Order: sequence, then C-alpha cells, then structure tokens
Amino acid sequence: MFERLAPEQYDSIPGVPEPSENPRLVGHLEEAGLLAGACRAGRMHHAILLGGPLGIGKATLAFRLAHHLLKYPNSAQAPETLEDADISSSLFRQIASGSHPSILHLTRPFDDKRKVFRTMVTVEEIRRVNRFLSMTSHDGGYRIVIVDAADDMNTSAANALLKSLEEPPARTIFLLISHSPGRLLPTIRSRCQAVRLKPLDGQSLRSVLRTLETDLPSDPAALDALAARAEGSARTAILLTQFGGLEIGGTLDRVLAADRFDLTEATRLSDAVSGRDQTIQFDIFNRMALDAVAEAAGSAAEAGEIERAGRLSDFWSEANQRIVETGIYNLDRKQHAVGLLGRMHDLMRS
Repeated sequence: MFERLAPEQYDSIPGVPEPSENPRLVGHLEEAGLLAGACRAGRMHHAILLGGPLGIGKATLAFRLAHHLLKYPNSAQAPETLEDADISSSLFRQIASGSHPSILHLTRPFDDKRKVFRTMVTVEEIRRVNRFLSMTSHDGGYRIVIVDAADDMNTSAANALLKSLEEPPARTIFLLISHSPGRLLPTIRSRCQAVRLKPLDGQSLRSVLRTLETDLPSDPAALDALAARAEGSARTAILLTQFGGLEIGGTLDRVLAADRFDLTEATRLSDAVSGRDQTIQFDIFNRMALDAVAEAAGSAAEAGEIERAGRLSDFWSEANQRIVETGIYNLDRKQHAVGLLGRMHDLMRS
C-alpha cells in the first residue's frame, strides 16, 4: 500500500506519489541517459532547465537525477543510466520526505495565515537559496536546488534566482522545471542547459498509470479516448479518470460549441467545480479553459487570422490573471466559472 512520505504540495493528488517519492522514471530514456552520461563524465552543467508539458515526468526526472548525484558523489563510479531507487534505503526516504540536507526543493509555499497554498513561488522562497548554499556541503557532495515550477516565480523571485545562477558555488546543481520555458526570463534560459521532454507515448502513459494503480477504462475505445485527451500527460490522465475530468471537459466542449450560450448548462458545470471540496475539479476546469483558448488562438494564427489570434491571446492572458486573482483574493468560484464560460463562448465564436 502506498505510504505518503513527502510533504503536501499545492498540486498534490490524493493517493498519488509526489515526484520526490516516485522511485521509477517511465519514458524519457534518451534525456535521462544524456544526463547520466554527463554525470559520469564529470560534465554536469550547473543549471539544467527541464521543459515540457505539465504532468509528463519532469519533476520525477529531477528527483531521480538528484538521487543519482547524491548516491554517486564520485562521478567516475556512477552508472551510465539512472537507476530505479531502492525505496527501503535511507537516501530514498530522506529525499522523499524532503529532509535530505543536500536538496532544497522550492515550490509554492503554504500561507499559514490564510491556510492555503500561495499561487506563486515567492521571492522569500528564492532567498532561501543563499542560506542553503552558505552551509557546508553534506559529505562534500553535491548541493541541489530544485525549482518546481520555475514558471510560478514572480518577477522579484526570478531576478533573485538569476543572481544565484550567475555565480554558483562548486558542486551545486540547479534543476529548473518549466511547463512553458518561453515565459521565463531570457537571462535565466541563457544560463541553463535546456532539456526538452516530450509527452509520453501511449505505452509509457499506460505503464505510469498501472504503476500508480490508477483505475483505467476497460473498454479499448475509452482507453484510447483517455490517452488522446491526456495528450501524453500522466497527471492529466489521473485527473480525468479520478476527479471527473472527462465529464468536465465534455461539458465545457458542449457549452463552447453551442450556437447560443446555454446559461443553464454553464451554471451546472460551474456548480460541479466550485464547491469547497472541489479544488482539484476547479483547477481542472481552469486549465481546460485556458487550453481551449490557446488552441483556438493557435488555429487562428495558422489560418492567417492574425487579428483574431491576437484577441484570443490577449484573452488567454486576461483569463489567466483572473484565475490567479480568484485564488489570491478568495473570490467567488462559481461566478468566475460562469463569467469565464460566457466570455469564451462569445469570443471563440466571433
């Protein structure tokens, strides 16, 4: 039975291991091999940017690489591949629980006053890097800073991180996880070795879901539909199957495809994602809505409809800001969802 070791994160899924406590990396063999080879050759870049879509294993790769670096401080003795971790080892359990002194994992912090996770990686979190690097290295080995996700940094946090990237101490490795590397400061990207991860193929996706003991559709057609909707993201597939994501996506599609805006259907969907205990469903809805707008903007651009593409792109930024503000200021989720659906329907059909 799965035993939770890692601290709860802003995007934790009940019953699903965090990347730090996932002993096995599925897929990405080429990218993992390149990193393991660089380690063995003693040519590790001090900052590595792991880019790619959400939920495909970037953070898992980061923690498996961190495990590899700490297990083999003498690079010449390191194997040429990233091994599965021994879940009974003290090294694995320390990393999984977030207690290893040589790893600093930076992500959205918990706001003790408001009892919610913040919506960004704050500058206060990034300032922990200086204190971490000022301490003596554990056993003379690597010190590893994992930023998950770098996309969540505000401007002040990004500038603070840039200073640490410019002159890192010896045997220090930064692992930056990014779902949208193009949104990062160019000066941050230029100081990193970019490693682009692709979405998981169908076989790898199914393997991850079986490993996580996730319920899968028994019907082959339904399984294919799930894989297509998940677009190579294990996280998306889990959310689709366990938290009503398929139903949310289907209703969203119907509302947007209707000739006239169906307020009743939109309200029903908003009710389904805006309850006190429906944070995950609300996040699914928002991400699907943003993805739908981004897809429409991309299609308009490909068709040469530059003005329409620009309107949709501007709306994506506006909608994303509204989502952030809804979380920061604890605004009415139902009102947000209904309003977002109405604007999307009007704009995407114009």
